Amino acid sequence: MKEKILEIKIHDLISKHNISLSELSRLSDIEVARLSELANGKRQRIQINHLIRIAEALDIDDIGEIIQLKNI
Repeated sequence: MKEKILEIKIHDLISKHNISLSELSRLSDIEVARLSELANGKRQRIQINHLIRIAEALDIDDIGEIIQLKNI
């Protein structure tokens, strides 16, 4: 069985919504440093409430727009 990782698609989101990481931070009330770590794969865990705040900030209904499983 292939090992998988969870990818947080922060770069895709800010590009799609034409905003900066700082703006996403302001809208979601999540620290820029934490968003940056998630975006660059340097954080292994994400809190569910952070996913919810990102979804609310960007008016996203499909969690697949924020996260995806990838084979490694």
